[in-house]
Amino acid sequence: MCNKRSKQVKRFLLSIFLSNLFFWVGAQKAFVSGQVFDASSDQPIELVTVFVSETQTAVESDENGRFRIEVEAGRPISLSFKRLGYVDKTIELASTPNGITRKVEIILIPENYDLEIIVRDSRIKDLGMIREETAEIMLLPSVTGNLESALPSIALGVNAGSGGELTSQYSVRGGNYDENLIYVNDFEIFRPQLIRSGQQEGLTFPNIDLIQDLSFSSGGFESKYGDKLSSVLDVRYKRPTISKSSLTASLLGASLHTEGSKRFRGRDFTYLIGARYKTNRYLLSSLEIEGEYQPNHGDIQAYLTYDLSDSWQMDFISNYNISQYNLTPESGRQAVGLINLAVQLTTAYDGSERDQFRNAMAGLAFNYLPERKKNPFYLKFLTSVYGSRETESIDIIGRYRLSQIETSLGAENAGEEVALLGLGTQHLHARNILQGNVINYQHKGGYEIQLTENGSKSHFIQWGVKVQHELFNDNLKEWERLDSAGYSIPFDVSAVQLQEYVRTRNDISSTRLNAHVQDSYTIQNDKTEFRLTGGFRAAYWSYNKEAFITPRVQALYKPLKWEKDISFKFASGFYYQPGFYREFRRLDGTLNEDIRAQKSFHAVAGITYDFEWKKVSEAPFKLISEVYYKRLWDAISYDLDNVRIRYSGENDSDGYVIGWDTRINGQFVPGTESWINVSLLQARERINGIEHRGFNGFDDVERTWVPRPTDQAVFVNMFFQDYLPNNENFKAHFLLAFGSGLAYGIQGNNLIYRNAFRYPSYRRIDVGFSYQLWNAEWLAKKPKHPLRFCRNAWVSVEAFNLLGIQNVASTTWIKSITNVSYSIPNRLTSRRVNVRFRIEI
Repeated sequence: MCNKRSKQVKRFLLSIFLSNLFFWVGAQKAFVSGQVFDASSDQPIELVTVFVSETQTAVESDENGRFRIEVEAGRPISLSFKRLGYVDKTIELASTPNGITRKVEIILIPENYDLEIIVRDSRIKDLGMIREETAEIMLLPSVTGNLESALPSIALGVNAGSGGELTSQYSVRGGNYDENLIYVNDFEIFRPQLIRSGQQEGLTFPNIDLIQDLSFSSGGFESKYGDKLSSVLDVRYKRPTISKSSLTASLLGASLHTEGSKRFRGRDFTYLIGARYKTNRYLLSSLEIEGEYQPNHGDIQAYLTYDLSDSWQMDFISNYNISQYNLTPESGRQAVGLINLAVQLTTAYDGSERDQFRNAMAGLAFNYLPERKKNPFYLKFLTSVYGSRETESIDIIGRYRLSQIETSLGAENAGEEVALLGLGTQHLHARNILQGNVINYQHKGGYEIQLTENGSKSHFIQWGVKVQHELFNDNLKEWERLDSAGYSIPFDVSAVQLQEYVRTRNDISSTRLNAHVQDSYTIQNDKTEFRLTGGFRAAYWSYNKEAFITPRVQALYKPLKWEKDISFKFASGFYYQPGFYREFRRLDGTLNEDIRAQKSFHAVAGITYDFEWKKVSEAPFKLISEVYYKRLWDAISYDLDNVRIRYSGENDSDGYVIGWDTRINGQFVPGTESWINVSLLQARERINGIEHRGFNGFDDVERTWVPRPTDQAVFVNMFFQDYLPNNENFKAHFLLAFGSGLAYGIQGNNLIYRNAFRYPSYRRIDVGFSYQLWNAEWLAKKPKHPLRFCRNAWVSVEAFNLLGIQNVASTTWIKSITNVSYSIPNRLTSRRVNVRFRIEI
């Protein structure tokens, strides 16, 4: 059986790479699928019985409230929903063509709860953004343990950039890490500013144990989302209805969470609390630089809700996060070259690095949702405060020896030094402290206007206003001294010169104002569903006195009479990004008071195709494909060093990004979700006033456009799951990632020959095996099982970087005695095995 599945998967993957054709499979049945929610909490309801009236066909909703039921094609049907403790509901649906899956969203009312039952029959609700739940995400092998590390697997056009598996930062369609919006329950989340490498990174804000679901857009997103150039990640935390807890422990850290619902003074109170600890010391021991690594990261957060009345709800969210990274390097050995020339860099270190990053956030929201049977609306009022203190203390001296090594096949001294190319010293010193505070006051609301009695035509108007006040105190003191063959670089006969010296103090205070309004016009009938969303954003920043207005539009179209289940999307608009602190800090530490917002224009067109592939599985498959174009101007140029972004602090460049993303997912093995993502892109830029040059083979040629640091021509990510034929409790998963090499340039001279070189391709395979130790449903058969106190328990073994491929994160430039520069790669982690144990109570 496994061999049969393996052959089917191979045939499928081969067809993807060779043909990229749609799978026009003949339809045999019609289906209705959807999700059932609780009207009082907006949480999914499991164990809802769904049946077709006057038939014997029935199914139950799963733990996420989802269901899928077969119906007779070509005629109207009645669908009934029953669940103990809820009011029964029956809905009438128009005829569904052969092979089509009609999607509905049901809201059931708890008994004795005075609200009407709401049904939303939607075919295009999920087309605008990728939506995922956490059940599959939690299975993904992850070095960092952060949600963002899973995005290259589940979203379109996302990759981890030069930080590789050690980082949670991600690049979307040629953008950098600072161009991505992140929201948790409508609160905007901010990231640390001073992170230099993936080794330093701690835990990001979203906690997978607390998440209900997430939405992700890779571009062309709606006006209700903020002012960034690339993407938006919208995370929703749970509002629990029953008490649950979980504990996870592994060689890389641990996490625990608890959740529940109580009645307090006659009203519902819910709590959701999580704590995490992470240490990647075990992973960092595989790096080429040997020494004592002491990384420790932890956080604790809470999300609380309370129903003040039938119409008012209060939400509170808080997080405290601390990351400490201590390094005492001892020695390192790095080699690079071809079969006829190879060089080796050997370094002995003195000194240490001590970094600490503290972040805290608290937010309060009041939600108003009055009881209205027609034209419902909501109001929301939010306030939040974010504070951070980041310190870097670095004092490391590296004494290096650059050698040519023997590469001749069969030579007795193969791998040994045959020539000395250079001796030198690198001394890096930093004492940096950055403190920041961001305070927000925000109002948002929505009003639905139903133009017909059955809701087939409607407007949904949304609006929002926000005031954001920022305070930053930056003490920057950093220098680097380079010595080659006894001479300081740059060479000066009268004094010892430093390669780089920055010393400054910046104190700034500024206020941002922004507002948005948008209208979604929806038409639904038996033949088609169409939604047009148009809106605009307006913004003002007191620091540079700049104001702008940006329009955006999205169109979603689904023909219901087609034999094939295909939907279409088009989105376009202007996306401006006013500078955040680091973006307008120049390389010498001074601030650019004349900085302008970076600007872009997006155009995105895509299709979604839901189909059946009966030879593989009865479950449906989904293909999403999008092409896009982004034009950039007033952009701030930057260089990437691992995950550190070094901005020029000037609006000195323009550029473009063009590409194509495709994702296909489904149950290649029944009961397990798998997928493959393929992305192609070209990201180019030009620096104002610079006549760029590059290399065409060995020829030095002029270039009008040069690669952006995030230019990655090809990126492929594949995740596949399977289980033993006679034991579904034992599962295996396989994750493959491939990315063509990112662009980089010569240190200190990356303007004319900008990003003229490429890192090697990123290649990585992770595998994992998991076994379910306990399920509460087994209690009748195993009443004395030692894990009978919990609902579920798993143990898993994960092999990271199975093939031991040494991917490159950055380079170190070393000059020889003859003044020739050599690029020495700094590589990422090698093969490591992780063991993880998880229980749910």
